[in-house]
Amino acid sequence: MTDGLPESARQAFDVHDAFEPSDDAAYRVTTTAFEGTVTATDAPEWRTAYTVTVRAPTLPAATVDDVGDAVVDGWFETLTRRLEDAPQSTRTAVDLGGYAVERDGETVVVTYEFELGSADTAARVAKTFVEYVEGTYVEGIVPGYDYEGPVAELVEQAQHDAGDGGAGGTPL
Repeated sequence: MTDGLPESARQAFDVHDAFEPSDDAAYRVTTTAFEGTVTATDAPEWRTAYTVTVRAPTLPAATVDDVGDAVVDGWFETLTRRLEDAPQSTRTAVDLGGYAVERDGETVVVTYEFELGSADTAARVAKTFVEYVEGTYVEGIVPGYDYEGPVAELVEQAQHDAGDGGAGGTPL
């Protein structure tokens, strides 16, 4: 299961209530609708290297409607630029060793790589990155389409939350 992870990382993820072990030597983030996982390996000196991967549906995969190529490409390019700012959402100075946003069929795969010395801090950063992807995705939902699956649930929740004292409407 997670036996291949450095002991400090495994302990930090085990005690953090937002993570659960998965079958592929990783921990799954349980606080988001999208699939977010984190793995860890030993790095030079006192650090540990972390890889956070988030899988979300492409815009066409999340809608009932047909979406034109120009909208799909523009949405993807905007999402990619906005997700690059994830380190600014943490309370920790994080230098990304790697960052990628790729389309894999009907899935957008976002990857962040970073090194930290504190496993507890790394667990918080990893959770923040996964939640940042989800929040950024929801903020970028294109109005006028009927959504399905987890994206429809996220839109519904945002509309509900806005109705509880917010301005109402979509999350945009």
